Amino acid sequence: MISTEQLKQIASTCKTPAFLFDAGEVRSRAGKIKQILNDGMKEGQIGFCYSIKANPFLIPYLTDCVNAFEVCSPGELSICKFHQIPAEKIIYSGVNKGMADLREAICYSKTAEGSDRPVRLITAESIKHYEMIRRITEETGIAVKVILRLSSKNQFGMDESDIEAVLEKNRNCTGIDIVGLHYFAGTQRTKLKHQQQELSMLTELIDKLRSAYDLPLPILEYGPGLPFPYFADEERTDTLLPLKELAPDLQNVQKTCSLTVEMGRFLASSCGYYFTSVVDVKTSFDHRWCILDGGINHVNYLGSMMGLKVPVIRVLSDTKDPAPVISQALCGSLCTTADVLVRSFDAPALKEGDKLVFENIGAYSVTEGLNLFLSRDMPSVLISGNGQITKVREGLPTWKLNTTKGTMESNA
Repeated sequence: MISTEQLKQIASTCKTPAFLFDAGEVRSRAGKIKQILNDGMKEGQIGFCYSIKANPFLIPYLTDCVNAFEVCSPGELSICKFHQIPAEKIIYSGVNKGMADLREAICYSKTAEGSDRPVRLITAESIKHYEMIRRITEETGIAVKVILRLSSKNQFGMDESDIEAVLEKNRNCTGIDIVGLHYFAGTQRTKLKHQQQELSMLTELIDKLRSAYDLPLPILEYGPGLPFPYFADEERTDTLLPLKELAPDLQNVQKTCSLTVEMGRFLASSCGYYFTSVVDVKTSFDHRWCILDGGINHVNYLGSMMGLKVPVIRVLSDTKDPAPVISQALCGSLCTTADVLVRSFDAPALKEGDKLVFENIGAYSVTEGLNLFLSRDMPSVLISGNGQITKVREGLPTWKLNTTKGTMESNA
């Protein structure tokens, strides 16, 4: 955790709004997660995969900490190419993959001999995905490993009957090696009995498919969707506790499958800080309103309930005199009544120029924000690591993206 004094020093030199991601924190947490997953395992290590949709800025700092990166879109695949992530560390999943997208993954990089090298695994989300992968392997002669995504009764993946249909179609295919299943049901799931039931269901299904199709199906790619405590009234003594409680069940699965556990939010949340400044303060209808230079276009805590829940926030104030604590609303800069970050924030009265830091914002906010709404600037992005602060992205104006000028320039 970065100290308040360090945050004050950073805030004094950076323009708000800005994100700061602590590379040391996310690397440390990744190491602890791997240790928990494999604690007491005598043979066969459980793999650890980072879902980069949570925060792609962390990729360079996790390449030696995780076994794989889950990539869910052509754009994310391009990010991995930019960072020169090896093909063997990429699992390519996600819906809406076209022929060109799949060809990029199948011809991701070159071997030392100059041959095309595919990514480690490709997830087939549908029968159509399987057919496209098969067509490309036949055209290119490149063999690929595929995992079939089992649906959790939502729009992702296939039901059991479609999975069996794909296995049947693949009986005489030499270019596709179907090596297992992929399953992810959701995020911030607090009742571990659901994950335990899923793991039991998945191992039973794999055993059934192995027997029916005479296949080893050695791999299970599983996202448990473990919860992270974002809000001030939640227990945060040990944010790794859900994984510790689920670890015995995961290790039991490892006895029958080569298990890889994928995480995004659970790994990345704790490493993030968001800096914002108070730009206006007013009182109306007996309520104090603090307008910030950030807002819901940058800040998104899953489960915040329109600002009713209070995240962990530090006020970077040098005022030493004790002041009474009052209730005040923290609102953003967007012209919508929905732009309320916190409806009731209890602290000494904030004033114009005060800076706030929202904690535990390392996952999703940097990519999920409503960045084009009202054409506000996107925040800069800072990385804390190796004893220094590095700016990896300047604050970006977005107005051109909402005009024909921006469209014309992008097509030039």
